[in-house]
Amino acid sequence: MNKKSKQILARLGGLILVAALALFINCNNTQPDSETTTNTHPVDVVEVHFIDVGQGDSILIEAGENSMLIDAGENNKGSVVVDYLKQSNIQKLDYVIGTHPHSDHIGGLDNVLNEFPVQTVIMPSVANTTKTFEDVLDVLKKKNLTVTKPVVGDKYTLGPASFTVIAPNSSTYEEMNDYSVGIKLTYKSTSFLLTGDASSLSEEEMLKNGIDLSADVLKLAHHGSSYSSSESFLDAVKPTFAVVSVGADNEYGHPHSKTLLAIKDRGIKLYRTDKQGTVVFTSDGKTISVNTDNYEITDNELNN
Repeated sequence: MNKKSKQILARLGGLILVAALALFINCNNTQPDSETTTNTHPVDVVEVHFIDVGQGDSILIEAGENSMLIDAGENNKGSVVVDYLKQSNIQKLDYVIGTHPHSDHIGGLDNVLNEFPVQTVIMPSVANTTKTFEDVLDVLKKKNLTVTKPVVGDKYTLGPASFTVIAPNSSTYEEMNDYSVGIKLTYKSTSFLLTGDASSLSEEEMLKNGIDLSADVLKLAHHGSSYSSSESFLDAVKPTFAVVSVGADNEYGHPHSKTLLAIKDRGIKLYRTDKQGTVVFTSDGKTISVNTDNYEITDNELNN
């Protein structure tokens, strides 16, 4: 590890250390106070918005009067995410999760953190030597925000819903993607599984950690690449719906034909931000509706 890497990791470690101390002093600080949240939203409905940010991820969750943002796309998508939150009448975020320090996930987080009051920030204990990552650290320091380290099994409340941390399950990985924070969001009898860019290695660890991974909605990890959404993982989650956040005509070939075939073979309804724009799932606790029809996978895509 070079000198710059050590310096950046020390900065992140300091933010996490301060967060741990604050948690020790106020043991309930990681749980948002719903009385201080000013967002207006039906109290008996949970919405999960997969915001179209091109080749990147950004997910807004509204649960009653509470809200959470997971990732914010590339640097040039920060204003897009901020505008979307404002249009959704978001005034405060109870949680912000930066799944891992790749720019297509945390690039716009500094814009969001600058614009909205945030109660809890969750990020993995891994640093990146990019200016994008340093920009996020700078705004965390400026806003006096600490970082909560994701611990598998930890459960958080979000209005009428809750979410459980399911990844990362190890402390060190060769690939940055495998540090991705994964959560299972639950509202009554409905659930969503969101795992950033986790590869099949991380998925295998999730399968072994003892947490029930079955969910109605699965966000395909790593934009539907061939390195994620393994068959064993899909069979364990058993989703009715799958959504892929991906850029139109991207240079990576996402989503991969292998992943699309696995989805089609299982009869899973697919939704794509590159073909359908922002996709919004709405749960009343029993049933889930979507703001658009599912995407029909073509034979050409399967053979590409």
